[in-house]
Amino acid sequence: MKIISNKDNLQILHEDNHIIVINKRVGDIVQGDKTGDKPLSDVVKEYIKDKYNKPGEVFLGVVHRLDRPTTGIVVFARTSKALTRMNELFSNRETQKTYWAIVKNKPSNSEDKLVHFMKRNEKNNTSKAHIKEVPDSKIASLDYKIIATLQNYFALEIHLHTGRHHQIRAQLSAIGSPIKGDLKYGFDRSNPDGGIHLHARKLVFIHPVSKENIEIIAPTPNDVIWNAI
Repeated sequence: MKIISNKDNLQILHEDNHIIVINKRVGDIVQGDKTGDKPLSDVVKEYIKDKYNKPGEVFLGVVHRLDRPTTGIVVFARTSKALTRMNELFSNRETQKTYWAIVKNKPSNSEDKLVHFMKRNEKNNTSKAHIKEVPDSKIASLDYKIIATLQNYFALEIHLHTGRHHQIRAQLSAIGSPIKGDLKYGFDRSNPDGGIHLHARKLVFIHPVSKENIEIIAPTPNDVIWNAI
């Protein structure tokens, strides 16, 4: 998909009166947190304010989030109506999410459905994928398939059925295939940029106002491994 604007390193994939879709870079945080680092939401607000010469505060709703080391599609709402309807689409799982991941250890099956019970640890901000249900766990499922075999790695395409905390990272780790660069989930070394090779590649949904079918595809980061796919 063509990047329609790359102003101030802000890769805009789709923009209309109600929503704006960004291709998030490694290290960007979607919403403000305890680090105090400037969030992507503020950068987008500044872009809108500048582009449309808007006086006063710009409305921007955070529809969903991506982990800081992850790249790819992030949707923001520009109106309260769009925010309410987009929140409903995500909570009712009326969106189709596709991720790409790079792993070193080949999964035992070239394609499979993974079902685990996820339990979150708030103290160290991780989630563990259990085979059987444990107290306070939530069911998590995804489908994956190998889409490319590289020199030292394998590229997986992943379709999420649930949206649990660190779900893809924890589930792939649980089958012995942690994502490249993901020290938190068992990969042996970090990536130079501090990110991980997990990319929110594609999102399909019904536009909250126009009701047209929207399909967004985010270009992968420019690095040797992604470029090899």
